[in-house]
Amino acid sequence: MSNIQLAANLRRLRNGHSYTQTKMAEMLNISRQAYSNYENGKRVPDLDTLFRIADIYDVTLEQLITQSCTGDGTVNEKPGPYLLSQVRDAGGSLYLTLEEVRLVDRFRNAGEDERLIIRKVLDL
Repeated sequence: MSNIQLAANLRRLRNGHSYTQTKMAEMLNISRQAYSNYENGKRVPDLDTLFRIADIYDVTLEQLITQSCTGDGTVNEKPGPYLLSQVRDAGGSLYLTLEEVRLVDRFRNAGEDERLIIRKVLDL
């Protein structure tokens, strides 16, 4: 699964710096389609490419991956809206909003009767 915060940041930073996907692809020495896949969340750049992107935008790797960016391309100081979770059965990653994390936390701390009601409401 892709990092949706990263994909959103790539798009916002590129637009904030007035770069085209073609220009970014040229700077990274990759195809425009490959770069487009990063922005659309279809693929995640390898670590080398992430470092080069962070260098182009003068941000840290952590900022690029975990912090939201504004439309003008500046990085917000607070973490983005998505938090990383791990899918144990599939071994992949799942990105949750803070609201979703709170819902999971409340469900885990609920009594069995409350859990039954929640399951019925969600038709599980």
